[in-house]
Amino acid sequence: MSSIALSFVIPLYRSAETIGAVVREIEGLAIEGGHEIVLVNDGSPDNTSAVCRELVRTATLRQGSVRPGSPPASPVVPITLIEHARNYGEHNAVLTGWRHARGAHIVNLDDDGQNPPAEAVRLWEHAKVAGLDAVFGHYEVKHHSPWRNFGSWFTNRMTDWALEKPSGFYLSSFRCVTAFVAKEVAAHTGPFPYIDGLILQVTQRIGSMSVQHAARVAGASTYTLRRLVRLWLSAWINFSVLPLRVATLLGIVVATLGVIALCTIAYLWWNGIGPQYGFGWSMSTVLIFSGTQLVMLGLIGEYIGRMFITVNQRPQAVVREVVRTEDQGPGTRDQRLA
Repeated sequence: MSSIALSFVIPLYRSAETIGAVVREIEGLAIEGGHEIVLVNDGSPDNTSAVCRELVRTATLRQGSVRPGSPPASPVVPITLIEHARNYGEHNAVLTGWRHARGAHIVNLDDDGQNPPAEAVRLWEHAKVAGLDAVFGHYEVKHHSPWRNFGSWFTNRMTDWALEKPSGFYLSSFRCVTAFVAKEVAAHTGPFPYIDGLILQVTQRIGSMSVQHAARVAGASTYTLRRLVRLWLSAWINFSVLPLRVATLLGIVVATLGVIALCTIAYLWWNGIGPQYGFGWSMSTVLIFSGTQLVMLGLIGEYIGRMFITVNQRPQAVVREVVRTEDQGPGTRDQRLA
């Protein structure tokens, strides 16, 4: 059992101007069972590291000023700082934080203050009351740029097809998960993780709730179009063979059009209608063979895709709990899950 109720995991990149206010707000929260802050500096080129080290130092000084045997008026929130050797990406940083978090529940939020810590507490409370493994925050109003909002919308529509989640279910980076889910997801060692896809492979006990989204008070977003495209590729390629199936379907459609065109040309030629159809014969033949090739490549790709997913360590099954008759006392039925 964890000795800490809730861990706040925050990936950092160019966060020097904003992270201090976020940490102070988290420190002021009253969490039954205690909470901690885990900061993961993902190779920030600015002085984020120095700012975070000062936050850790001041927290240590406050802890040391407490006399032994006398509880502090307000408990000092422990802070852990993890430094990445270089920039690996937000999802990689979150997984690093999950591996070092000690809370029974873990909530991860952005470093810019747009995810209010009080809303994170609401996610945690909802997860406990509803008995959910993961709760995602859904924004009624988002204070992002139009292209960033479009990117989020497109990502969610795309994952409706690629991932095993309820259609229309909103996925966001503002989420609360149990330590069980965090441990299973953090066991993934692939270089291009997509956390939401990994969560959905582990559990279907998921939920969503509306949360507030605050305006950014300093700095500018570092989430570029390149990062969004890389996120889309991770969601599609790592967790689905749907693109290969689309290629197969496209091949069938093209080959069918080629056959129809060939039949049409043959009919017109047989009835002597129109000019000479040498170009038509050639194009219909090209369509048939091109479509057939796409079908075969799609089928081959299907096998390669399945092997890729297997090598990528997609779990065949995840055992949540083993309940035995001897653990339940006399008179209970056998509930072993092996």
